[in-house]
Amino acid sequence: MISDPLFYAIAIPAVILVGISKGGLGAGATLGVPLMSLVISPVQAAGILLPILMVMDLVGLYAYRRAIDWTTLGYVLPAAFAGVLIGWATTSWVTADHVRLIVGVVAVAFGLSFFLRGPSARPVARNNLAKGSFWGGIAGFTSFVSHAGGLPLQVYLGPLRLDPQIFVGTSTVFFALTNYMKLPGYWALGQITPTNLLTSAALLPFAAVATLIGIWLVRRVDRDLFYRIIYALVLVVGVKLAWDGANGIF
Repeated sequence: MISDPLFYAIAIPAVILVGISKGGLGAGATLGVPLMSLVISPVQAAGILLPILMVMDLVGLYAYRRAIDWTTLGYVLPAAFAGVLIGWATTSWVTADHVRLIVGVVAVAFGLSFFLRGPSARPVARNNLAKGSFWGGIAGFTSFVSHAGGLPLQVYLGPLRLDPQIFVGTSTVFFALTNYMKLPGYWALGQITPTNLLTSAALLPFAAVATLIGIWLVRRVDRDLFYRIIYALVLVVGVKLAWDGANGIF
């Protein structure tokens, strides 16, 4: 298990943020790996977070078991599995920084478009196979590389204007299945180690409590406010990811 106090000073707030996000407030979960990468390598950070995410997924699945849009999942999940496989196959030459930059730029553009247009310019979208497959595949790929799949999925789900609990329940099922799909690839790449697992276990209680807080918040937030929060998080996290990715590449 990692014993460096500085690591836990960064990792505990990171997993709390991830837990609240997994409970329902979305894009903040994307910051887990970048924050922990301040003190350890991104590869090890991803390996430590995966078991935590898998346990939090179980909590979310129970909480939102009656609030799932299976039709929407049918448009995004098959491509997500393909995205995970592509992420595993291209690990040797696609870096986390490239993914951060691409996802960050898309997220900033999408978040700005939401706030710059008036409410009348934001009609409710319908499920679309081409868009669902594209964003589902991107979500699976970026989730494998750096647990950054939340933003691409929200780019697709956001315009559907689902009820907040259905939005969160559908997202929870998507990432629960995607995270378990990622496990063999992480194992093959040597990211599931005794050190990482023990560190995950030490951080898990903080994440579990934070997930319950996130679930409590979603059930009490107004629908319009919920979507303003979601898009604000998309915008803020997008700026952070784009900045980190650009710095890592250039």
